[in-house]
Amino acid sequence: MMLPFSGKYPVISPVLQVLAERKVAMVEWLFIPMAYLVGSVSSAILVCRMLGLPDPREQGSGNPGATNVLRIGGKRAAGITLLGDLLKGVAPVYAARLLGMPVEIQVLTGLAAFFGHLYPVFFKFKGGKGVATSVGVMLGLSWLFGFAVMATWILVYKVGKISSLAALIASISSPVYAWLIVGQMPVTATACIMSAVLLWRHKTNIQRLLAGEEN
Repeated sequence: MMLPFSGKYPVISPVLQVLAERKVAMVEWLFIPMAYLVGSVSSAILVCRMLGLPDPREQGSGNPGATNVLRIGGKRAAGITLLGDLLKGVAPVYAARLLGMPVEIQVLTGLAAFFGHLYPVFFKFKGGKGVATSVGVMLGLSWLFGFAVMATWILVYKVGKISSLAALIASISSPVYAWLIVGQMPVTATACIMSAVLLWRHKTNIQRLLAGEEN
């Protein structure tokens, strides 16, 4: 960023130039806590409140996510919840992309939104499992990358009819898609982090899958 008065005041212009660059950097870094706050807004809880449904943390699986909302409130409520969780990941990351921020800021913004969903400050740090928000982050980083992960989830679900299995396979495949489609190490590393966290968050589902009890 070159300031218009850089030639007029040669002594102070280098200092002003540095300050201007630091201001831009500060705006970029502010995206990270802002994304965390956006991620902390629980779509499942808000949708259930608006539609007069039970608190998803106290019904069904106890997970405030689209799958549990489907169980207790039906397809309409689950669809709204799913869209809200996706947008929490897409919006901050895509905004960072549109503003031309470095890929490192983009991925940190995405991770902040993702962890905001998992540990929401507005709901005592007890959030969902993060599948939809992680896909939203991937869509924000690259539409093709995100759609590849979504297609994998849909295909596995169509075959196996088990939501958690579809989510796990799509998650495991995401670092491969990131490397093949985007080809940037920060994006691949972010996919690896989210995949590892999603596997950990689904540990009880994995146990039930191995025992043949998941449905």
